[in-house]
Amino acid sequence: MYPRLSDLLTDAFGISFPLPIYSFGAMVATAILLAGWLLARELDRMHAAGQVPAMRVRAAAPPVKAGAGGRARAGRAAAPATVAATVAAPPSAIVNRLVILAAIGGVAGSKLFHILENLGDFAADPIGMAFSSGGLTFYGGLITAALLIAWTVRRAGLPVARVADAVAPGLILGYGIGRIGCYLAGDGDWGVCSRLADKAAWIPARLWSETFPRNILGLDIPGGICPPGFDGVYPTMLYEFALCLAAFGLLWALRRHPWRAGWLFGLYLVMTGAERFAIELIRVNNVGTYLGIPATQAQVISVVLAVAGVAIMVRPMLTRGAAPTVEDGAPVVAG
Repeated sequence: MYPRLSDLLTDAFGISFPLPIYSFGAMVATAILLAGWLLARELDRMHAAGQVPAMRVRAAAPPVKAGAGGRARAGRAAAPATVAATVAAPPSAIVNRLVILAAIGGVAGSKLFHILENLGDFAADPIGMAFSSGGLTFYGGLITAALLIAWTVRRAGLPVARVADAVAPGLILGYGIGRIGCYLAGDGDWGVCSRLADKAAWIPARLWSETFPRNILGLDIPGGICPPGFDGVYPTMLYEFALCLAAFGLLWALRRHPWRAGWLFGLYLVMTGAERFAIELIRVNNVGTYLGIPATQAQVISVVLAVAGVAIMVRPMLTRGAAPTVEDGAPVVAG
């Protein structure tokens, strides 16, 4: 494992960096940028199809010309301010803002939900836990970022449901790429202990039982966390990456669906909920009791998201056909 990509470059090419480049952070950045690129591409396609309106953005103010002497004459009254002109821009003009909100809301929400899931540890060391680089819960980031993005999209006059459809493919792919970062770092998001003797002959050993050498937590696997007789832990991050890649392929293939806006995002919620619920069955996590049923926090949220996804999918399917075209003229947003 290489928790720091800078160590990989040092080993492979002899290049030394004064500052470490952490694998997880690099993969998260890659995921956000790729998801943003896919979102911009989809918004422009939807705009060309008449499904998403153009945005009105403020045009850049023309430069102020100096007077004949090179500077304004003293005492001359300033010219009255003019209202900035606006120009039409494709809806992808909002993507940079959404990417920033996704990054901020994602990290803040992930940390908040992790604290709620581990209140005992937070009570013991609130400052250390709040400002540590680890301890991030994906669903917390998803929910927080989604609320911020929906609010921003609505203020910009863009259809939230249609933008949600455009977000869905990149969102599931970005999550999978983030899990690769967890795998490279060995940050504890792995599965329960496993035995190589239990695997089928056709499954590669490292896909069944991983020891995560040089993991960022400094743990000895399996010796430090598994009972005798186990060879390692399930590399659940790789399972999630494979599932997310397949889900991305399906969402991308169905992005021109015949149903009304929101249907594709509903399908995303169903798939992400089912994927995470299944992985939690073999993943190390805190188990609580919800309505008398033992489950992890992620499983509870997965069920809620999947049910919400089904509800979102059913309503658009009752009225088949593409959404009516929209006209340009959304409210002005900062350029």
